[in-house]
Amino acid sequence: MRLWSGLGYYARARNLHRAAQVVAAGHGGKLPLKLDALVALPGIGRSTAGAILALSRGERHPILDGNVKRVLARVFAVEQPPDSTAGLKALWALAEAATPARRVAAYTQAIMDLGATVCTRANPACGCCPLTAGCEALATGRTGEIPAARRRAPRRLETAHFILVTAGGRVLLERRPPRGIWGGLWSLPQFAQAEGARAFVTERFTSAPAPRRLPTRRHAFTHFDLDIEPWAVRLPGRAARVDVEGARWHELAALKAVGLPAPVARLLEELRHDPNRPLREARPRGGRPRPPAVSG
Repeated sequence: MRLWSGLGYYARARNLHRAAQVVAAGHGGKLPLKLDALVALPGIGRSTAGAILALSRGERHPILDGNVKRVLARVFAVEQPPDSTAGLKALWALAEAATPARRVAAYTQAIMDLGATVCTRANPACGCCPLTAGCEALATGRTGEIPAARRRAPRRLETAHFILVTAGGRVLLERRPPRGIWGGLWSLPQFAQAEGARAFVTERFTSAPAPRRLPTRRHAFTHFDLDIEPWAVRLPGRAARVDVEGARWHELAALKAVGLPAPVARLLEELRHDPNRPLREARPRGGRPRPPAVSG
């Protein structure tokens, strides 16, 4: 998880690991070569399984990733949103009809690349597209309308209070639940309300000084924004023993050895370089710009 941290979509990393375990335990360490068996593996759906078999073995299987959906929706002027029930049904039928019997691997790679590089979501390069002559969306001037956008809920704003408890060069970390945001990564103790954050400090660390409020910072997720309210608590002496399951003290000097969410990694890197200055203004020795501890 530390190697994946900062990339997002953490379920993909967990599914990749689980799929590898299933392949090792149930398939003799070899990836199954039947569509149904591939779809049964964690994290592999119908389109991914079809792409695996088409690209590796030249077998005829339709695929329907996001790029392919866009190409087919525009060429055939599919009115329904591509992720709706009716839209998916229509697009799978078109994908099946469009997939050739010969050179399947070339076609599969080509239609994915066409959507990724030419038939893009915004400003498609229709002038160099090989499907220009038969594209109904282009002929009717509707490339900006197709594929239709699915109505989404308004973007929401949430707030979380993070506690940065440090002692003797260590920071208190808690492992996130395996599912949900930042699943399986290590993070800071988190609370929905400031009262809960204060109570955590006073109950767990009776001799701790009052928490120091740090500047708020915003982190954007796909469907919502998160305002992170950090509170810093510096304990005197060495780190006390942690008796809570899923919690540990970790060396601030070895942050890259553990999987951290990107905004948490940035907070801790700044804290490590200067624990007394407001985090947003922290700088490493020498005053040079510092790259983030974890990419992304």
